[in-house]
Amino acid sequence: MFRRLWADDLSATIFLDGRPVLCRPGDSVAAALLAAGVERFRTTPVSGADRMPYCMIGNCFDCLMEIDGQADRQACLVTVAEGMQVCSQFGTGSFGTL
Repeated sequence: MFRRLWADDLSATIFLDGRPVLCRPGDSVAAALLAAGVERFRTTPVSGADRMPYCMIGNCFDCLMEIDGQADRQACLVTVAEGMQVCSQFGTGSFGTL
C-alpha cells in the first residue's frame, strides 16, 4: 500500500510485537510501520475492528499503540528510536482503566 520513494538509510531497528522492522531515523513510528507494510496498528474496543493511521498529524486516535511499555501512544507523533519496542494495541489499552 505504502512504499518509500528512496529506501536509503534504513539504519534504525524497532521491534513490532517482537519482530524487527528496519526504518529510517527521524521517521514517526506510524510512517515507519506503514512503509514496512503493517496494516493493523490496533483494534477498536467495541467491535474489535482493525485500525491503522488516518490523519498522520495527531488529530485522530486510529494509530494508538503501546510504545516502550506505555499504552495509548499516538504512533504518528512518536519519533523512531533505536531498539524501540512497539506493540499492537487491542481494545482500550490502559486508557480504558482510568
